[in-house]
Amino acid sequence: MARRRYAVVGTGSRAERHVHAIAVEHAGTCELVAFADVNRTRMNVHNDRLAELGVEPVPTYDAEDFLKMLDEQRVDVVVVTTVDRFHDTYIVEALDAGRDVVTEKPMTTDVPSAGKILDAVHRNEGSVTVTFNYRYNPIHEKVRALLADGAVGEIGSVHFEWLLDTRHGADYFRRWHRDKANSGGLMVHKATHHFDLLNWWVGSVPETVYAQGRLFFYGNENGERHNYAHDDRFDIELEKNAWLKKLYVDARHEDGYRRDQSPFEPGVSIEDDMSVLVRYASGANLTYHLTAYSPWEGYRLMVNGSKGRLELEVVENSWVSGQDPSVHGVSANPEQGWAKLSVQRLFAEREDIPLEYDRDGHGGADQRMVDALYGPPGQEDPLGRKATHHDGVLSLLTGFAANRSFETGQAVHVADVIDLR
Repeated sequence: MARRRYAVVGTGSRAERHVHAIAVEHAGTCELVAFADVNRTRMNVHNDRLAELGVEPVPTYDAEDFLKMLDEQRVDVVVVTTVDRFHDTYIVEALDAGRDVVTEKPMTTDVPSAGKILDAVHRNEGSVTVTFNYRYNPIHEKVRALLADGAVGEIGSVHFEWLLDTRHGADYFRRWHRDKANSGGLMVHKATHHFDLLNWWVGSVPETVYAQGRLFFYGNENGERHNYAHDDRFDIELEKNAWLKKLYVDARHEDGYRRDQSPFEPGVSIEDDMSVLVRYASGANLTYHLTAYSPWEGYRLMVNGSKGRLELEVVENSWVSGQDPSVHGVSANPEQGWAKLSVQRLFAEREDIPLEYDRDGHGGADQRMVDALYGPPGQEDPLGRKATHHDGVLSLLTGFAANRSFETGQAVHVADVIDLR
């Protein structure tokens, strides 16, 4: 079987997992043939790591030569790991050039860009796969299976609370994500993960959304008001992490990008505290909250149904001991974590569901996802974990509508935001 030829566009830290999976772990089915980026230093850093692993370095291209790269290197699949706001450009150009696409979440950041991707998919034969690694977390798979098997009956309501601690949460306010034009805000960049899980678990799509959000903790004014503006507990020293130093500190001279801005510097245009109400097409109601400044990190899910209730609590780390400059999700934080899942049916005692809790790689999800993406074709997927462009758009609906509701103060009908065709 001929190996598929892959090119990666965007060579920041997010690209690392894909590069390793393609070039090393699944070299029998995949071949990495090129990098494209606006920053040559970062491409060279990835090539240096490939050489250390005994893999031949690949040609590098300026982002402006993206289409040239596709032809010269006979690329079959483009992996998009750029800043979110540029996803649609490379997805559309790759599809129009007859290639398939694997893209990091979110698939895109705003309604016009989502429409461009849908149009490109409809006029071409290529596919778009969105990397929702949370679907591959064994705990989330267990929830999916329980709900699909009717453990709580017909779903009536869901409450989902997600807490980002002051290490992980603050990091969104240091990087390019802090500018809503780049990321769509946390309702899009971060919560697209959560809304995808909810669509997957509930088995429905959002119809009406009402939301409120504000910048309460981060940003210049809040930092001064809460007396955190000059608190060194929020400082991050990229030089302590050799990989991040090479990718960002040593590459800064090319584009001036600062990966280590203070979360309390001016220029933050995204929210850090968000509440959302959603009505699904199935009739189920959702209450969702995202907090980006919590003392501990994790999430709580409660699902109420006609036959009972499911509860999930995941504590990824129980407190923050410092601003270790690690790549979130790659390795576990040093603090304690755990997970608990239970189902309580009507007129019965609570049943605790046994779990194997893996704290590395988003609960082991990252490895399972790349194995599914880049491993041999034809793998079974009974839970429907592999996400298409359609899933990618559905995951964005609640976030797009929530952002509009932030602006208008009104409930938003999803059908008025985007035509799914």
